[in-house]
Amino acid sequence: MRILSGLQPSGRLHLGNYFGMMQPALQLQHEGDAFYFIADYHSLTSVHDPAALRQHSQDLALDFLACGLDPAKATFFRQSDVPEVCELAWLLSTVTPMGLLERCHSYKDKTARGLDASHGLFAYPVLMAADILIYDSDVVPVGKDQKQHVEVTRDIAKSVNHLYGEVLKIPEPRIQESTAVVPGTDGQKMSKSYGNILGIFEEEKALKKKVMSIQTDSTPVEEPKDPDTSLILTLYRLVADADAVKLMEDQFRAGGTGYGEFKKRLFEAIWIKFEGPRQRRAELVADPGYVQQVLREGAERARLVARATLGRVREAMGLGGW
Repeated sequence: MRILSGLQPSGRLHLGNYFGMMQPALQLQHEGDAFYFIADYHSLTSVHDPAALRQHSQDLALDFLACGLDPAKATFFRQSDVPEVCELAWLLSTVTPMGLLERCHSYKDKTARGLDASHGLFAYPVLMAADILIYDSDVVPVGKDQKQHVEVTRDIAKSVNHLYGEVLKIPEPRIQESTAVVPGTDGQKMSKSYGNILGIFEEEKALKKKVMSIQTDSTPVEEPKDPDTSLILTLYRLVADADAVKLMEDQFRAGGTGYGEFKKRLFEAIWIKFEGPRQRRAELVADPGYVQQVLREGAERARLVARATLGRVREAMGLGGW
């Protein structure tokens, strides 16, 4: 079973990235032949600073490896190191109906948030389809908000197969129902664009300041508090063990403990949980050659698969070989 997943390099890793995509990906690397890529081609729809894109890509590689990605189990590479994906995207676009892309909610959502209405943004689902199909992916783990893109991929692949024969594998989405939607310090979904993130690899003082800024209500210290509506507890449940969570829930209901104390406990739990990854990341930063080697070897493995798929599609469509 081949598993395919990608993450855009858009800045330093935060809790939302980790629990939303990275943690599930790290678990899945033990279940099959995992292909994970840094989606730098996709980032070009929103990042136009070359230095920033390179830094973001490097940070994501460091973060993934520091958090437990095993290059012996997962093929890890930069999307742009497999240029064949762009040729396949063009070939797929020749059978992709405009109406299919016009129905994609991602384009509408992103332009509504102020991104330029570029062709790249509009055709984003076609490149995503190429990402999935070029590696003969069996399973694509996605959240509910990304399910449509896998459905589009399946529709495009079926169109190619209808016209040219069974040349593309039809992937299946694996909907991650349990994937955490992690709130930020203001209660909205944690996102760099909202400025409400808690970075996993931030400096200690900076992270503590952000945790202490988490929004709370005005319930007095002595009064009971509702653990089921608390932003602090929502985050604490992600990083603390069951006994510690139960203790905090009980103290919420009993009253007598202020939000400031609970925030301090949350900070400590975050800091302890990612102590190992912080140490590993520091080691990786000191050995940049290793990271480049991992990405280079991953790209070589990925290109072998990509070239074979692209060759099948080119031959089926009548390109070359006459």
